[in-house]
Amino acid sequence: MLSFTHLYQPPRAPGAPTLLMLHGTGGNEHELVPLAAELMPGAGVLSPRGKVLERGMPRFFRRLAEGVFDLDDLRQRTLELADFIGEASLYYKFDASRVIAVGFSNGANVAGSTLLLAPKVLAGAVLLRAMVPIVPDPLPALPATPVLISNGRVDPLVPVAETDRLAALLRSAGAQVSVHWHQAGHQLVHDDIEQAHAWLARF
Repeated sequence: MLSFTHLYQPPRAPGAPTLLMLHGTGGNEHELVPLAAELMPGAGVLSPRGKVLERGMPRFFRRLAEGVFDLDDLRQRTLELADFIGEASLYYKFDASRVIAVGFSNGANVAGSTLLLAPKVLAGAVLLRAMVPIVPDPLPALPATPVLISNGRVDPLVPVAETDRLAALLRSAGAQVSVHWHQAGHQLVHDDIEQAHAWLARF
């Protein structure tokens, strides 16, 4: 048995990558599957449900307060997610070197943490409404790993300075980071989808 409750859809296009869809707080393995179809039709989909419950709402790791993460739990849960991706690639027989994370909010933060703590697992990442999850010392090597950060300028949870800090951190590790701003809050808007769809065309 694989270690996460999840949904998997095989790619419909030959050679297409697999999108790792990572929901926000209160989401589940079904929530972002329609988004995957909009972002990259024909891609495979691997969509796990976070194992941590906060007032009954699934998350991928614990937090101590809004924007304050339990870093020990984050490390453990990130490595557990990384192992699950490898297990799933063997079970479902998809290319483990062609996995691209698409995460929203809490899901974006665990995707960012996966880039930083398990840098060989993801071929790229779309981080929607992301914060700095953790600052590892030393930084990993992310040579030319493509990352899209898509955040809102009026997001009450993720200040502009936090987005800048995340981009700088990933660039310091060698990632190729694109930052797209939207006149939006913490919710996703149509521009997020359009930008991410265009950005994902490189894969």
